[in-house]
Order: sequence, then C-alpha cells, then structure tokens
Amino acid sequence: AIEIALIELDASRDEVSIDIISEGKSGLFGIGATEATVKVTRLGDASATSGTAITYLNEILSFLDVDALATIRTVNNSKNKGPVIDIQGEDAGLLIGKKGENLSALQFILNRILRSNSVDSFVTLDIEQYKERRSQSLNTLAAKVADRVMNNKRSKRIITKSSEQNKRSITLEPMTASERRVIHTALADHPGVKTESFGSGYNRKVVVTLNKS
Repeated sequence: AIEIALIELDASRDEVSIDIISEGKSGLFGIGATEATVKVTRLGDASATSGTAITYLNEILSFLDVDALATIRTVNNSKNKGPVIDIQGEDAGLLIGKKGENLSALQFILNRILRSNSVDSFVTLDIEQYKERRSQSLNTLAAKVADRVMNNKRSKRIITKSSEQNKRSITLEPMTASERRVIHTALADHPGVKTESFGSGYNRKVVVTLNKS
C-alpha cells in the first residue's frame, strides 16, 4: 500500500509522512482477509528536519546491516514539537532491545548527529508502535500497583526516616526516564498514592507509596 502511494505521489520515502491506519489481515484461507490502509502525505518545505533525520537514520541502519527502513509518521508531534519517525522491517524488533534500551540509544545518537549539523528539533523514534504499546502497558501497570498499595496486597512495609511511621509501598523494576515519566504522570492525580524515583543510572526505579496525607 505504501509503495502504491509513493508511485501515485511520485515521491520517495524521505519525502512523505506515513500513517498506518490498518495493517490488514490475511484471514483464514483468504476468508475474512482485509487490505492494509495507509495515509501517505507529501511533505512541504517546512519539514526539512524530517527529511534530514530520515537520511541520517537510514544511513545508520545501513551501517548496522539490519533489514529495516525508516519512515516519517508525523512532521510535528504535539509532545516534543518535532517529527516522529517509525522503523519497520524484519529486523526492527532487534532495534528495540531490552525494555527499549536499544531504541533509546538509537534515538540519542540520531539527535546528537542532528545537533552537530545545526538541527535544533528533537526527533522521536518508534518501532512498529512499540512506545505506544509500552505506554499503554505502563498505564495499566500503574493502576494495578496503586490498587495493590491501597489494599495492602503483596506490598512490603518500609520505615521513613522523617516520620518513623510504617508506610505501604511497591517498588517497580528499573525503567528508562521516559517510562518513569509515564508512571509518574499516570498517578499524579491519584488521591491515595504518590510516586518517587530513586537510584541512579540504569538502576533508577519508581516507588509507589500510600499517601496518608
């Protein structure tokens, strides 16, 4: 579907943004099969950053010798005010890494390269909607953990130095900064619990604690 759109627009992948509306289904023996649906939009002159980012990223993927290709999902996302680039292909999953560490490293390298070439916009990388799926999973996790803390299920007791009082808490596994931010945001307005980060580097974690105040 993407290739058909590129032919109709007479454009290459670094000249368009691609929004995958539906990946389609093969069905069983062809029964129930649906075609993929994509929205492909030619980029204007204002999207020079996206084209530059795509060029550098595809060069990096070529050096890594992986079967993957980068395409532009959106030119200007509402969160970071910069382009979002998707990576797709048979080897795309390898680029995610454990808990998204490879993806974060790749995003960091790309943005360093762009800054060294006087590109100020921050580029967000994603791989086959991984970040969206991970964010949904973390939001579900945050809600479950908050419920466990409130109901004292499987939660351990700790002593705070300030109040010398017992509090119920659950410490989550180490997460990246962006993942910790999802947990903090998800529980920011929760009336019964509060969140804090502690530790350093890759071992930095979020602890969810009963908010007695």
